[in-house]
Amino acid sequence: MSIQRLHTGPRLSQVVIHGDTVYTAGIVADDPSADTAGQTRQILARIDGYLAEAGTDKTRILMATIWLADMGDFAAMNSAWDPWVPKGDTPARACVESKLATPAYKVEIRVIAAR
Repeated sequence: MSIQRLHTGPRLSQVVIHGDTVYTAGIVADDPSADTAGQTRQILARIDGYLAEAGTDKTRILMATIWLADMGDFAAMNSAWDPWVPKGDTPARACVESKLATPAYKVEIRVIAAR
């Protein structure tokens, strides 16, 4: 089975497709000066774009992993997540508190989706 990599750099690929499964890297906001909800919306928009490029969409997400720099931002992250996630097609999800790559990042999300 072939492996396709999209947006590949020297350290990682943003998207890897293996068969009918699409994996994203951990995605952070392009503008980390935004608040938690704003960063989450930016990330979800990027996920939408990556999934479309891979031939799928958010209704096909199997699993999401969310890292928050501060679990106190859980409600703010969910304020962006809840309207975005398709009702009836919610993925399995884990959300944990973790120190992220830089203090400006409040949220990081990765998904695994079917095509």
